Amino acid sequence: MPPTSPAGAATPGAAPRPPSANPVLDHVARAMADYPVTPVRTIRTEIAGIPRILTLKLEGCSPWHSIKGRTALSLIRSVAGELSVPGATVVESTSGNLGLALSAICRDLGLRFVAVVDHRQSPVIQQAIEANGGELDWVKTPDDATTHLQDRLTRVRELQRDLPHAVWPNQYENDANWRIHESWTAPEFDAQADGAAQALFAGVSTGGTLAGLSRHFRRTRPGVRIVAVDVQGSTVFGGVPRPRVLTGIGAGRRSAFLDDTSVDEVLRVDERQAVACCHTLRHDTGIAVGGSSGAVLAGCLEYLYRHPEVRHVLCLCPDLGEHYGPTVYHPAWLDRLGLPAEPGRLRHRTGAACPGFEPADAPSTPATATPSEEDAPR
Repeated sequence: MPPTSPAGAATPGAAPRPPSANPVLDHVARAMADYPVTPVRTIRTEIAGIPRILTLKLEGCSPWHSIKGRTALSLIRSVAGELSVPGATVVESTSGNLGLALSAICRDLGLRFVAVVDHRQSPVIQQAIEANGGELDWVKTPDDATTHLQDRLTRVRELQRDLPHAVWPNQYENDANWRIHESWTAPEFDAQADGAAQALFAGVSTGGTLAGLSRHFRRTRPGVRIVAVDVQGSTVFGGVPRPRVLTGIGAGRRSAFLDDTSVDEVLRVDERQAVACCHTLRHDTGIAVGGSSGAVLAGCLEYLYRHPEVRHVLCLCPDLGEHYGPTVYHPAWLDRLGLPAEPGRLRHRTGAACPGFEPADAPSTPATATPSEEDAPR
C-alpha cells in the first residue's frame, strides 16, 4: 500500500486545501504535503553464523536532515494558536536536531526562536541553528554532570517566565510528539517494509518516536516485536544516571510517552559500540549515520545474537552522519573515548561478533561525514 499522509496534510494529487485563518497552520500543512518519503536501505550481515537482513529507514534524507523535522512540524501545529500573538517567541530545550528543524520553521514563519542547549551539541548543528536566525541559550553544566536535561528545562522555564509571549512546545510532554509518528512515520515505514520483518528497533530520548511507532505496529503487525534501544547511563526507563557523550538518544528523566505496553524489550548499549557501528556501516556500505542510529544498530546486533530465530528486522535511523564530522567521525573525539580511528580496528567493537555489513539493494547517494580542518571537536 502507498505511504499515508499525516493528518492535516494534503494528499498528493488532491485539490489544495483552502487557506485557514491561521498562517501557521497553513505553513505546516504545506510543509507536510511537500515532505518527501524517506528512503529505506536493506543491508545484510551474519550473526552467530546465521544470515540476517536489516531494513534501515534513513530519516536523515529529509528537509531538516532528521526525524525531528516531523516532530517539529507537529509541535508547531499544536501551538499554532499561541503563535498568532504578535511578538511570540518559540523556546525549546534541544540536544540538536529538533532545534535545527524548529529554527528553520520559525525562520520561514518570521518567529523568534531560542534553543536552550548544552555543550554536547554538535557544532555543525549549532552553526545551522544560528544561520537560520535562531538564538542559542547555553546552560553551563559541567562535562561530567548527569543533569544536562534538567538544567536545560530549568532554563526553559525561566525564559518562559521572563520573555513576553514565550511559547514552549515542550517536546517532552506534548502528545503532538508521538501522535505524528503514529499517524505519519509509522504507516510510511510499514508500507516500505517487507512482510517478513520480525522485530522493530528504535532509539529513545523523549520516547515520542518509539511511542508512535509502537501504537501503529501493535495494530497492523502484532507479531512484530518492538525493541527500545537506549544507552547506558540514560534513565528513560529508570536506573541510575551517569555521564553520556552521544546526543539524540538517552535522557536524564523517564519518558512521559512510554509504558510497559509500549515495548517488548529494552536494550541499553555501550556508546562505544554505537560509535563503532557508525564507522563499520560507513566503511562497508557508504551509509554514514549519526550516533543515535549507531546505537540502534548496536542494540539490533546484540538482540540478533541472542535470538537466532529472528532473521529480518526493521531499524529506524533518526539521522545521517553529516552533522557529526567534529564528533562521531573525528579522530580526536574518538581518542577521548579510547577508540581507534581505523575502521578495521573499530569493527571489533561493534559487539555480537559482527563481521560487517553488505548492501542488499541498489545504493543511493549517502550523506558523508568527512571532517575538515576546521571541524575541531568541542
